[in-house]
Amino acid sequence: MDGDNSAGPGAEGSEDASVSSQAAQGSLFADSELRPLAEDLGYRGPVACNAAGITYRQLDYWARTGLVEPSIRSAAGSGSQRLYAFRDILVLRIVKRLIDAGVSLPNIRAAVSHLAARGDNDIAQITLMSDGASVFECTSNDEVIDLVQGGQGVFGIAVGSVWREVEGSLSLLPGETAAGNDQLPEGIMDELAMRRSRRTG
Repeated sequence: MDGDNSAGPGAEGSEDASVSSQAAQGSLFADSELRPLAEDLGYRGPVACNAAGITYRQLDYWARTGLVEPSIRSAAGSGSQRLYAFRDILVLRIVKRLIDAGVSLPNIRAAVSHLAARGDNDIAQITLMSDGASVFECTSNDEVIDLVQGGQGVFGIAVGSVWREVEGSLSLLPGETAAGNDQLPEGIMDELAMRRSRRTG
């Protein structure tokens, strides 16, 4: 991480709008607090892959190499299931975008380490900018403009926006508590209730 606004390494790409249009719309930074995370709720590997937009092979490799490990439960022998927290999946999705943008693995590791050191409220206010070689952390539109004018900002990842994307994906996917109890989100429960009512109606 170089300088006060450098996050380490990385870049984002295809799914985010251009920096100039995002800045004009004021969408680079979260404008309100995101809702607190359920600390004991986790998601199994296939669900994490679905929400993060990655393959199970990527998930497994990143866990085994320590890039993004499950913070609720690691795999421990045959038959055991990794359990990923919401924040783990958020980072997985960001890593996927950095890789798609051609950022090197060492730079991605540095960015992941930097994000790990930030609290939930802090991380949601960050936009990661990249020039394709390094990743810079921005917490204001002025910092974004400075990077772009200096030729250092090409891609931008608004972490708060990724947060909401992951939240939306997980709202329709099953979770599991640390104690091993299955938990269905409201979206699935509502759908099940509608099906039951149609059958009994």
